[in-house]
Amino acid sequence: MVSAKNTETNWYPEKRLVVTQISGDVDKGDIEQWEQSFGSTLEQIEDDSTFKIFVNMHGFKAVNIDAHKRFRGVVLLILANYGWKVGYVNLFEEEAKTMTYRNARGIKCVGVAHAHQDETKMDMYETRFGSDREHFFIDPAQARQWIEDLDIES
Repeated sequence: MVSAKNTETNWYPEKRLVVTQISGDVDKGDIEQWEQSFGSTLEQIEDDSTFKIFVNMHGFKAVNIDAHKRFRGVVLLILANYGWKVGYVNLFEEEAKTMTYRNARGIKCVGVAHAHQDETKMDMYETRFGSDREHFFIDPAQARQWIEDLDIES
């Protein structure tokens, strides 16, 4: 059964929050479209500021290995442009070796919530990589609530 696709990213300036979602049965082209919208949304953030992000991958399924390979580096590489090292980056040796962390336009990511339906994976990520500024959820509503409540001023 093919799941409906959603590949969108939105910026909520009043909350200093980016919400990016990729879900459904997606191919390499869908992932490239999502990456483009993800990047262009981040361009809306004003220079020399901070943001937090909800990466909602709940319902995501790559239709083939090419799509999966294309997908797995997107979040890692985009957030590295804003000074964020995703907790699980070292699981992907190829990407980890090439990572460069910077703060594009002086913008800094200060908190991340991830959601995905794979309970085993998310439990492992939370145990190994969860922190006071990054958590891994199977429930998108819980993830959204946690990141919205995260105080980024301190």
